[in-house]
Amino acid sequence: MSFSSAAPASSDRTQTPLYGERAIAEAELICFDNPRPGRPYEISIELPEFTCKCPFSGYPDFAVLRLLYQPGPRVVELKAIKLYVNSYRDRSISHEEVANRILDDLVAATDPQWMQLEADFHPRGNVHTVVRVSHGTRLPC
Repeated sequence: MSFSSAAPASSDRTQTPLYGERAIAEAELICFDNPRPGRPYEISIELPEFTCKCPFSGYPDFAVLRLLYQPGPRVVELKAIKLYVNSYRDRSISHEEVANRILDDLVAATDPQWMQLEADFHPRGNVHTVVRVSHGTRLPC
């Protein structure tokens, strides 16, 4: 039995590095103008497949990232944040540092009124860690 491929073997999808790896390596936190700058409102984004590496053991750490923020002048684009957080998958970094670094990068990109990031790490060795970091002052919506 034979199968034919719609794309030749040398297509963009089979190059090394793969197209997804290239997109992650080139990731930027792209933003767009807040469509309602005079109105306090909140945006909630959950990223359930976050991974990085433990800087002590090299074992993978898995987490659910929960971002909640009140935008300032800019809103982060969803595909951009997905690619950005995927860039951490092979980095050796502590739970505390990764949560703070991601928040710092998002604050620099968006200049929010208020932002909170919760990094809820899956238990490993019977230890469950949640790191919550915030920036700014939350307004009532």
